[in-house]
Amino acid sequence: MSRTDAASADLAGHPDHPAVVTPDCVLTHADLVRRTDRLARVLRGHGVGPEVVCGIALERGVDAVVAMAAVLRAHGAFLTVDTDLPPKRVAALLDGARALVTSRRLAGRFTVPGPTVLVGEDGTAGPVASLPGGPADSRSLAYVSHTSGSTGAPNAVLVEHRSLRAYLRSTVRDNDLGPDTVALQLAPLGYDASIRDTLAPLLAGGSLVVLPRSALLRPEELFEAVRAHGVNTILSTTPSFLTFLSRQDGAARALRDVRLVATSGESLRPFLAAGGRSLVPGRLVNQYGPTECTMTSTRHEVPARPEADVDLIGTPLDDVVARLLDGGMRPVPDGEIGEVYLGGVGVARGYADQPGLTATRFVPDPCGEPGARLYRTGDLARRRPDGVLEYLGRNDRQIKVRGYRVDPAEVEAVLLTHPAVTGAAVTAATDDQQRAYLVAHVTGELAQVRDTALRAHLAEALPPHLMPRHFTRLDRFPTTRSGKVDRVALAGGAR
Repeated sequence: MSRTDAASADLAGHPDHPAVVTPDCVLTHADLVRRTDRLARVLRGHGVGPEVVCGIALERGVDAVVAMAAVLRAHGAFLTVDTDLPPKRVAALLDGARALVTSRRLAGRFTVPGPTVLVGEDGTAGPVASLPGGPADSRSLAYVSHTSGSTGAPNAVLVEHRSLRAYLRSTVRDNDLGPDTVALQLAPLGYDASIRDTLAPLLAGGSLVVLPRSALLRPEELFEAVRAHGVNTILSTTPSFLTFLSRQDGAARALRDVRLVATSGESLRPFLAAGGRSLVPGRLVNQYGPTECTMTSTRHEVPARPEADVDLIGTPLDDVVARLLDGGMRPVPDGEIGEVYLGGVGVARGYADQPGLTATRFVPDPCGEPGARLYRTGDLARRRPDGVLEYLGRNDRQIKVRGYRVDPAEVEAVLLTHPAVTGAAVTAATDDQQRAYLVAHVTGELAQVRDTALRAHLAEALPPHLMPRHFTRLDRFPTTRSGKVDRVALAGGAR
């Protein structure tokens, strides 16, 4: 019997095992099943089912966990949003949702063209319908997650049930999760890493510790919660956050019983080069993969004495294909640089309502079976003799800032809506600790417009990780011979 099967069998005999733990309550696995089924019946009564996208606009806590599970139980597809984001941003993300789960307190802030179901301490009310038998169809939609797009608007990525199931099973198996797992939910709701954070420990029969976002950002509170709840697993954190923790008093003591830390979202190399591996006494796993391929495609187990001068992203998960191809879609030899193309069960259906972009990014696999597809990542890598992939950066403008994939065009689009801005170009720079940040270059009548005013304008529509650290004002942009903005020249002048 596999660890996954053993966890399910053990859970069946231990319904009182904690499932979700918050500062205010403990929800057992039996409680979780009851609340999930109750909400799923209400959602079915409101028409949520196969191919129906249900938005979830809830604060971190038990209700958000129940809502995600309930939408899946109803055979629908969930779309979680971070309720702390600007309302305009949330409205853009909820575009395409046909139902909404939210709380009474938040109901006035968010709307969709369909029914709204309120959850909370007073229970869930509304018409109910019977639950479907068996699992959802493997090719039906499971969730929608967003990633930045080159047009300046977020792209909705469509992930099917087969992809989510395969990924969660591999996460439980490869990370040796089980009923004794106590995982801390770190990733913000609305980002796909929160799906791994939330569902994998529960699938394994373990416990999920959910804290207010404010507590996660205060090291003393975070460390105390890790000790108090016996947290032994962190499935989603960024190297930047690990670096931040490593500089706090008591970090090593607080994390001494954490047996697994999995990172993703950005380069782990600066953390390792600064000697950060010693902060993690247990396993340290570096995960790599885009939203379009169900969160993670490759994993690298970082040894106690790591290679700190390279970015190693490991080998593909089971049922995942990682090909390194040249400009002619031909495989490159080991040791040569190629673009990373990912295939297998994790490849998403595509982008919602964007057939052209889907066709550009999701392409036929020239080395696979008929009908097999690959996702073109835009990342460069080479394969070492031992099969481990070494990440070498991106071949387009998208960058990683604090673990988030960012397209500068998204920031530029909002800057251009400011009445005084006539031109905008956003480039990346790195500070002395090799952390990436954004620099906004603007033209226009801006002599009387302070940086704070530009930031306030951006904050109406963008999350914090898309906020430029610096603004530079220009009379005109440098251009290339073809007349395009010379972003290389701009970036060189910003450093």
